[in-house]
Amino acid sequence: MILVLLLSVIVSCANKNEQSAKKSGQEIFFAQSTYDYGEIEEDSEGLYVITFKNIGDGAIVINRVRSTCGCTIPSWPRKPIESGEEGEIEVKYNTALLGSFMKSVYVYSTAANSPVKLTVKGKVVSAENTASEKEGSTKPEMPE
Repeated sequence: MILVLLLSVIVSCANKNEQSAKKSGQEIFFAQSTYDYGEIEEDSEGLYVITFKNIGDGAIVINRVRSTCGCTIPSWPRKPIESGEEGEIEVKYNTALLGSFMKSVYVYSTAANSPVKLTVKGKVVSAENTASEKEGSTKPEMPE
């Protein structure tokens, strides 16, 4: 019973966000504008999938998706996204670059609210650091 109530609240909130977005003239809807990778391991895939929805009355076409850095490579659907349909934009970050990052991705489309600015952020950590954390770090014993 509690699960059903919780799910209905979540769906209701999502619908209200879409409804308010549509009232403000948006046609392409992203649930959020910032996407956090969290900590990702060095040389891992670095792929983040961002879902969007066409909340307009007609089909929209994403013309291009541009990132502010060559270390962030987006890919997007080339076919029209019909009204009510969802689509995905994949953003691949170069995980050979250690440290924190915050990059902008701009989505250009035939939607009235184009372009849409999205932000991807996270932190690439050394593979050695994550391996020792997974194994549980122990202090080496000191010789007597």
